[in-house]
Amino acid sequence: MMDLFLIMQVILLAGLILSGIMVYLQKDLISAAIAFGVFSFLLSLEFYLLQAPDVAIAEAAIGAGLTTAIFMIAIRGTEQNEVSDTEDEQ
Repeated sequence: MMDLFLIMQVILLAGLILSGIMVYLQKDLISAAIAFGVFSFLLSLEFYLLQAPDVAIAEAAIGAGLTTAIFMIAIRGTEQNEVSDTEDEQ
């Protein structure tokens, strides 16, 4: 029988992969920044499970918190125009 630690590792790995893919696939910058925040939060949980609480706290504060907030502020200063693929080819 699989132990609880291995099950949690697999769930976190799946969440990290899915959130990383979501960051890549999002067309909207706000959605991509939120997906990146989720990725950083899941990564901080992984660090905590690997018994590195100091690294987990730093990743949660800087990666999930501060970096996501900076991305949101930077995105807010941009325009909302989206270029389609057909316009890129011309």
